[in-house]
Amino acid sequence: MTGAVVHGRPPRLDHDQLLRAQAETRTTPRRRYGALARLLFTTMNLLYGRTRTFSKFKVLELVARVPYQSWEQVAYVAITHVHSRTGLARRIHDRVRETREQQDNEQWHLLILEELIGRSGKRENSVYGFWLPQAIALAYYQISWLLFVLHPRSSYRLNADFEDHAEHEYMQFVAEHPEWETTPWECAFAADYGSFDSLADLFRQIGHDERVHKESSVAHMSEPRFR
Repeated sequence: MTGAVVHGRPPRLDHDQLLRAQAETRTTPRRRYGALARLLFTTMNLLYGRTRTFSKFKVLELVARVPYQSWEQVAYVAITHVHSRTGLARRIHDRVRETREQQDNEQWHLLILEELIGRSGKRENSVYGFWLPQAIALAYYQISWLLFVLHPRSSYRLNADFEDHAEHEYMQFVAEHPEWETTPWECAFAADYGSFDSLADLFRQIGHDERVHKESSVAHMSEPRFR
């Protein structure tokens, strides 16, 4: 991985780095996904089809923020109980800050995709575009929260599986659209997320972001509970 990560914020890569990142992802096998992750991906394919579209990725990003939200909530409750142990409280706070950065990064992905869908002129069905994603996100939130309370490693593993899937899907999405190499990208969120010369590089960057999130979750899997 090129560049430094600031807390949970992935580095912004240049064109050549993004090309290398895409090549690395496409030659790296996917993780061996657990049962919950496989169930989620199967459900997504049944509801939205196997074809990669902006709308399907929007649902993916709506769900992607959920684990970070659940971890943040659990962490703030933990700080409430252990605030007198200032060293421990500070370590939990640092984790919250990392989680917040990751959540915000996924939020930019969601808003960017929403804008692209709006510009395309496509009208989304309210059931598939709003209500089903909300239901999936709610269920995923409860699962992530419960796993994190009972067995944090399992919650991190589920998120690593999810982010690995997203990383590979985005990089394949770019490969399926060679015309994007010369499609300029302008967006109201460029000042917040970053500027890219093409739509292809935008999605390569999003795919790399997912890799960074995955690596963070994998690293946390081997850590003991806060104490």
